[in-house]
Amino acid sequence: MTTAPVFLAEDLRPAAGTVVLAGPEGRHAVSVRRMRPGEEVVLTDGWGTGAYGTVAAVEGKDRMEVAVTRVHTEPEPRPRITVVQALPKGDRGELAVETMTETGVDAVVPWSAARCVTRWRGERGAKALAKWRAAAREAGKQARRLRFPHIAEPVTTGGLVPLLRDAAFAAVLHESGGAPLATAELPAEGGIVLVVGPEGGVAPEELAVFEEAGAAPYRLGPTVLRTSTAGTAATAVLLARTGRWS
Repeated sequence: MTTAPVFLAEDLRPAAGTVVLAGPEGRHAVSVRRMRPGEEVVLTDGWGTGAYGTVAAVEGKDRMEVAVTRVHTEPEPRPRITVVQALPKGDRGELAVETMTETGVDAVVPWSAARCVTRWRGERGAKALAKWRAAAREAGKQARRLRFPHIAEPVTTGGLVPLLRDAAFAAVLHESGGAPLATAELPAEGGIVLVVGPEGGVAPEELAVFEEAGAAPYRLGPTVLRTSTAGTAATAVLLARTGRWS
């Protein structure tokens, strides 16, 4: 049995009867996925609402009509999990966003850490951010999520302080952590924020800033993970421990 594919629709508020999917998503559905009348399909706005139905008609190369039979809106997850991801080299940032999205992270904040080799400046930075957001969108559809993670604007170390102070629980993944993340006392409500450092590690002065803001260092496990995989592993630990995977 195959599962119904998921496509992104910008606005599902009036979702009743027939919804038209056009533009890039319509082209993907018609020309790439080759959807045909009668096939089941799911539309989502990426903000928690999903419209379930079947393909009613296909026109040209980029227009599909969906006969909606049911609309569902899921509540915002609790506690909310945000990963602060230091900028990795090459396309590892997109890989990190993709796998964290598939796992279930709620938000990703790109962080320009002191030891980051990669720097987002000007047009290059805008393109890199667009790639992260595209990776989250495509991975959200692949994972059949109705609520896609928010990919924030990049921040500096100082810009992270308010986020960490406002969190119900904040942690920095670091080998100096005295306790494992798997045993940390976690909140049932509010926000959880995890900081993942760059390939060169979190600088001592950054660690001091984060601890002052309420983010203590925790170790993830006995092995050293790449910056592009640590956030995914940590998110999985938290989702299991908070009951969101139960």
